Amino acid sequence: MVMEKGNAKAKEYKQSNDMKPLGILIDGRGDPNAVDTEGVTLPTLIRVSSEISNGSIILNVDCDMYANNSELVRDAVCFFMDEENGHEIAYVQFPQNYNNMTKNNLYGTSMKIIPEMATIKMWIFLDWMAMEDLCTWALDVFTGESLSGKKYNKQNKEKWESIPIGRKVDESSHDSEERIKGLATCTYEENTQWGNEMGLKYGCPVEDVITGLSIQCRGWKSVYFNPVRKGFLGLAPTSLAQSLVQHKRWSEGDFQILTSKFCPFIYGHGKIKLALQMGYGIYCFWALNSFPTLFYVIFPSLCLYKGISLFPSIYSPWFLPFMYVIIAEYAYNILESLWHGMTLKGWWNEQRMWLLKRTTSYLFAFVDTLLLLSGIAKSAFIITAKVSDDDVSQRYEQEIMEFGSSSPMFTILASLAMLNLFCLIGGATRVMMDGGISVLETLMLQFLLCGSLVLINVPFYQGLFFRKDKGRLPTSLAITSVVVAVLACLISIY
Repeated sequence: MVMEKGNAKAKEYKQSNDMKPLGILIDGRGDPNAVDTEGVTLPTLIRVSSEISNGSIILNVDCDMYANNSELVRDAVCFFMDEENGHEIAYVQFPQNYNNMTKNNLYGTSMKIIPEMATIKMWIFLDWMAMEDLCTWALDVFTGESLSGKKYNKQNKEKWESIPIGRKVDESSHDSEERIKGLATCTYEENTQWGNEMGLKYGCPVEDVITGLSIQCRGWKSVYFNPVRKGFLGLAPTSLAQSLVQHKRWSEGDFQILTSKFCPFIYGHGKIKLALQMGYGIYCFWALNSFPTLFYVIFPSLCLYKGISLFPSIYSPWFLPFMYVIIAEYAYNILESLWHGMTLKGWWNEQRMWLLKRTTSYLFAFVDTLLLLSGIAKSAFIITAKVSDDDVSQRYEQEIMEFGSSSPMFTILASLAMLNLFCLIGGATRVMMDGGISVLETLMLQFLLCGSLVLINVPFYQGLFFRKDKGRLPTSLAITSVVVAVLACLISIY
């Protein structure tokens, strides 16, 4: 059975992008005349349901992704057929990859290092069974047995040779169609365990993560598979707003898991390894990460503006630990990025996006989750738009950051950018007027932090004051950000 999320959107995506989504290979025979751009034979695209085929393998693909490797299903099945451990595998997960990435990863969406490091981890341990993974079901091949809500049982080892690959159909196609229509309705699931114990879990923006967690807590294992030829490809966001909204949805869903009965440290206690619980926890705490980030973006800069030193002087022995952490962290991060094929500018773009997401996407995710828990608002699933007009696409290819409209997220980001610019100018003025080098010695780390924030926000200064294209920030937002930054500086003084 092939499970597709958003079939209509998938069809529209296929037609608009001239791509060929690939279904699971049911009968093992492909059309020898159907080949991809590299001459590899494509299997037949067959849509079947569990009532028609009784298939034991389910391929789950997001509507904005398509298969890029005709052998991905066969490779995934190899894990399930492992004689020693295959019976305990619930799903095989592929990394997310995109076919529209710019050279320097403008919006930091390539996620290139994570899958590469996961692959290296498997090489080091020399044991693919040791590599369990968080389930983000954009691209997975999993067993119908694990998705049906069954718990893993060591005593019940089914042999793949005995599993039927299909079902003899005695009824007519018309009768079968009429019967299956009832199964496809939403009302069929009322008063059942669908969406609770069976199938994907509903009511959460990241249904893939919460479903994967529940499967692993039932005793099943998972495998992370990163083939040489990428298994699936899709479209990455082509504007800043799209990227921020996407991460707002992800972080909001993960934070909802943390505040629910499915909290990895409670629901997973005694069921999954502590390391895996902590792996889920990294994403569940995304939303809370906004507050320390906002603190470091705002208060050290305001203290620099007022001349208050927060860090040791450059001649103090306590200055060395700070510099060691800064140099070691960024040196390792840069070398790791370059080693995995990223450019230096791509690394810088990724640092910028992490800052922007932490100060907006994660903050809004936290607020919305609190409103949901208090009953003031209801959960909403916001789909990230991936279709852009020609002007936006052209600017994206030229790696020009796309703004184009005003939003609360842009108001926060623009105000923070102007605040740090004013604080850097004010701090430099204070150094020149109030003692020169002696003042600089005590404020050096704050100058370094504030200066880095100003450099990161260069695209915002361009969008606010210098750009003339449609992707610039509105003039009203430029005025608002300046007023907010000035007020913040005045408040810090008085």
